[in-house]
Amino acid sequence: MSSPLPLSPTHTAAPGQGRLIPRLLIAAALLSSLLLVVIPLAYIFYRAFAAGWAAFAANILEPNTLHAVWLTVLVALVVVPVNVAFGIAAAWLVARFRFPGRGALLTLIEIPFSISPIIAGICYLLLYGRQGLLGPWLAAHDLQILFALPGIVLVTLFVTSPFVMREVLPLMQAQGSDQEEAAVTLGASGWQVFRRVTLPNIRWALLYGAILCSARAVGEFGGVSIVSGSIRGQTNTLPLQIELLFNDLNIAGAFAAASTLTLIALLALVAKVVLERRR
Repeated sequence: MSSPLPLSPTHTAAPGQGRLIPRLLIAAALLSSLLLVVIPLAYIFYRAFAAGWAAFAANILEPNTLHAVWLTVLVALVVVPVNVAFGIAAAWLVARFRFPGRGALLTLIEIPFSISPIIAGICYLLLYGRQGLLGPWLAAHDLQILFALPGIVLVTLFVTSPFVMREVLPLMQAQGSDQEEAAVTLGASGWQVFRRVTLPNIRWALLYGAILCSARAVGEFGGVSIVSGSIRGQTNTLPLQIELLFNDLNIAGAFAAASTLTLIALLALVAKVVLERRR
């Protein structure tokens, strides 16, 4: 009978060694967040209020900046509801039906994630500009798309179109259609099924996508800079106004406008965190 083989000694970590690496990673993450996010944001608000509340209010209430704030909010108010409706319809179509070209449709919807907004702006310029494909027809009918509100809305819609759909689609796919089919068998109409079954099930994902869409819409710069023409006091959104103020060496005004845009983004982030906790 052979004797049992001796067990080789195992190397055990020192008492504090197992916690060292996680602590280092946490410290690195905190340091990176401090250097890349917290300090720049704090500096924006510091410079915005460095001259006092009166100067800050005067810079924000300057007519061109005030118009830029109004235009940014207006674009978001138009874009977000349209994207909510599109996102629900697209997610419902992809989640509930199997049809040829389904994968191609998903890829098409997600194109704005991979294409630079500047390219989108150039495409709209070549399509709706005076020398573009539809330019002569638009000019003949006295319709202006570029360098006006419609062009800004169109390019912002393109940039933000996937956000709601990408939040709602996974939830619809995970939940399946059993509840909706049961409601139909009980005699519910299509609108009743949507209002009482589908919408309550996706409401948090829908709100989450709408918040992300809003944050992206108010911060859009590249595509809007191409199609708006950056006309002072007319087609400048808040990001474009910030660039204009910096170019004019109006540093106080630029930081005041930047702090307003940052505040909008922070409010969207807070709403996102609240919704994540309630999901």
